[in-house]
Amino acid sequence: SCQNIVLSNAPRGPQFPFTGVDERESWPSVFFNRTCQCFGNFMGFNCGNCKFGFWGPKCTERRLLVRRNIFDLSIPEKNKFLAYLNLAKHTTSPDYVIPTGTYGQMNNGSTPMFNDINIYDLFVWMHYYVSRDTLLGGSEIW
Repeated sequence: SCQNIVLSNAPRGPQFPFTGVDERESWPSVFFNRTCQCFGNFMGFNCGNCKFGFWGPKCTERRLLVRRNIFDLSIPEKNKFLAYLNLAKHTTSPDYVIPTGTYGQMNNGSTPMFNDINIYDLFVWMHYYVSRDTLLGGSEIW
């Protein structure tokens, strides 16, 4: 079921002394105003994927997933892993785009600035985005 996003109105902690300067402050409401709540064994932005550990047409079949140490993989398993990484670098994400400017640069969202991205770079970008410095304007960062 899809619904409007409801943000907490709890006071923010003192660790970030600014308000309204970073689009991550009220994530995801800066870019989205609705979200979907998935039920059963479904997940994803449109509830169209199986939760991790499930598969099949109705996501009812269990699949044991084990995250393995790369140093424990055989040569064919390492080659397969590297082939999948290479494939991810050459496959455009069918579901996601990335912002190429800040919310302010997008005129508070009225001038969207987004680009397609390959699957590998999407994961790299997500890690960068959540850990980058706060841009205060001009050349100032926090």
